[in-house]
Amino acid sequence: MKNRAVEMSSGVYTYKHHCEGGFDIHEIYIKRSKFRVLFSYVGEIFLFANVLHALLLKESLCINSFWSISFAFAVAKCLKYKPVKKESLLIMPTFGVQLEQHFWSGRVHRQFVPVGKLLKPVLNEHVTPITCYWSLVLLLHSEDKLVRVFKKVYPPVKIMVPIWKALDAFTNYGGMGNSVALQPNPLLINVEQGCTAT
Repeated sequence: MKNRAVEMSSGVYTYKHHCEGGFDIHEIYIKRSKFRVLFSYVGEIFLFANVLHALLLKESLCINSFWSISFAFAVAKCLKYKPVKKESLLIMPTFGVQLEQHFWSGRVHRQFVPVGKLLKPVLNEHVTPITCYWSLVLLLHSEDKLVRVFKKVYPPVKIMVPIWKALDAFTNYGGMGNSVALQPNPLLINVEQGCTAT
């Protein structure tokens, strides 16, 4: 069977799906924003300047300097740039699922979930007074917690639907055989039927 790479973009996120060595690979790339990096540095400089100002004052530290440093820390934390380059999901038939976070620094965090622990993937909608976002989580056998597939990014739902369908097909097959059984969706680009082990 011919395997074709699928790609779609939405905002700062780019979704790529391809098969390699029998593994079904779903990747979400995050575009690096120069303004975000600049604001991150501005926040760190603001914090450093506030702390330095409080320490260089000849007077003793008082409540006002404590609040000033706390406020500067909060501003720096809000402006902090999350250096995630991409997050990946590798579906490995008969083995399980591997979740990966790749950072711009070259560091990689990996988490493996064996096929025996997977129960079902769930697409959650989170509504707050300010915004609404979606997350893809895995329900696990005999555990009280959910495992988020994408830990640092919040891609739009149209990017997560094909990933959810692939995980759902994988759990329905019991981790065997074709891991992707996608139906064409009018909201998405045409996604070709799955990956096969070669």
